[in-house]
Amino acid sequence: MGTLFVVATPIGNLGDITLRALETLKDVDRIAAEDTRVTAKLLAHYGIRKPLISLRARSTRAAFEKVVALIEDGEKIAYVTDAGTPGISDPGALLVSLVREKLGEKAVIVIPGVSAVTAALSVAGIPADDFIFLGFLPHKKGRQKLLDEISLMKRSVVLYESPHRIEKLLAELFDRVPQRQIVIAREITKLYEQIASGTVAEISERMKKGDIPVRGEFVVILGR
Repeated sequence: MGTLFVVATPIGNLGDITLRALETLKDVDRIAAEDTRVTAKLLAHYGIRKPLISLRARSTRAAFEKVVALIEDGEKIAYVTDAGTPGISDPGALLVSLVREKLGEKAVIVIPGVSAVTAALSVAGIPADDFIFLGFLPHKKGRQKLLDEISLMKRSVVLYESPHRIEKLLAELFDRVPQRQIVIAREITKLYEQIASGTVAEISERMKKGDIPVRGEFVVILGR
């Protein structure tokens, strides 16, 4: 029986990878990746050559079961997401559950590392002893109801948002909690990293003025 290694990779700066992660990627037989193009760049940077398997959220169940079969045949396979820790807003959870169901608990090993959630929380200045992570909000169905629930929560809330919808999200929060504390982390670990803090009203105004560019992926932390 082989092993599935769940490997965390950098969220921007390629230097943010652990020695153990590099050793694992060099040692496995194959690497299953959410986006093989992104992973290929990381591997090339560190001179690692391994066969890549595409395993996206829209992949068929048969594609996941093929990876499980390879592990059952004795292969060591690493699973990596586009960036950060797998299993968070990516198909990692399904793969892990299938491997564990078929091959048992010892067949899955975690290789921990960076995560956009914890990285953003660490520099937010907002209490993180009690927070809820909701990932990307739904685009349409259920979005407004969930935002209403978020506005009433007495704990910190962490969200992911794309540059295409960040202004919409801020407008929706402004309508509900304009004076609530908020932190927006943009392009974490990259050249144009920006951590902006203030009330929802203040951050909304800064974005309108262009002080916070609408570029890159965003981690949004709404205070209690």
